Amino acid sequence: MTSRAAVTFPETAEERDRWILSRRPARNPVHAYEPYAFFTEEECGPSGNAEPVATIFLTNRECPFRCTMCDLWKNTLLASVPSDAISAQLDFAFRRLPAAQTVKLYNSGSFFDPRAIPPGDYLEIAGRLQKFERVIVECHPAFVGDACTRFRGLLPGRLEVAMGLETAHPAVLQKLNKRMTLEQFTAAADFLRKNDIDLRVFILVQPPFLAASDALEWAIRSLDFARDCGATAATLIPTRGGNGAMEDLSQAGLFKPPSLDVLERAFEHGLRQRGMRTFADLWELPNRGACEQCFPQRLSRLRAMNLRQEPLPAIVCDVCRQAGCGA
Repeated sequence: MTSRAAVTFPETAEERDRWILSRRPARNPVHAYEPYAFFTEEECGPSGNAEPVATIFLTNRECPFRCTMCDLWKNTLLASVPSDAISAQLDFAFRRLPAAQTVKLYNSGSFFDPRAIPPGDYLEIAGRLQKFERVIVECHPAFVGDACTRFRGLLPGRLEVAMGLETAHPAVLQKLNKRMTLEQFTAAADFLRKNDIDLRVFILVQPPFLAASDALEWAIRSLDFARDCGATAATLIPTRGGNGAMEDLSQAGLFKPPSLDVLERAFEHGLRQRGMRTFADLWELPNRGACEQCFPQRLSRLRAMNLRQEPLPAIVCDVCRQAGCGA
């Protein structure tokens, strides 16, 4: 039997920062005047119809929060970008992307962090976004405030702010080192709602420090928490490794990626609720608990459910049912 590595996870946020940073691999090379990724994806919009979405991953400075599970820092800079860089990145992407009515601007941090997106650039950035009916940005609850309403006032369409709830489990949330409580998340959500700004929520399926046997329950409870906060959309993200810290936690038995079955069942719960679109993040979805025969079919089913926003009949696979891995 292989023994598990001993891991003592620090108790304080400052110690956790150092522990997480010490386990990081190298960053990827990125450039201040080019987004590190951009593409068009299909998503079910608020109207219930599938629509193209221009998704741009802005190159930016690293987020000031060192979340235990985060790997977004891999494509970040060590310093703030120059004042004209974000507009240049948008121009770079828009010249290469087809037309869309919705745009996502994700910057591996918080759009309203003044050290990330210079507030003096809001007007110029908004000028690039006049053709969009919906603009989606991401932000930590700590930066939700007057900057949101100022930027919203520069847009002809709706503003949607995506916040990472991660989990409604208070003890696990604390260990994720997000420097946020459920009460702070709720307060930020209330601010957005009172200022007519839509809320999108990111939820981790089976985060570290949570037993696999509890993963489905807390994914469902987190979806319900997001809906109670007024979220109009929620995305379930299967927790992944790859940032150094998660590998250590995995070796210590404190983390493993969720099974496909848990993701499917949590997703189905979200789709059965009214008033909030629910999505499954299928990026590099791990094939856990499915065989080579049924995994492509189950992946296609999840894609179709993302677009249709309704549960579809389950894939029944005799092969992996016989193998005991749970179709």
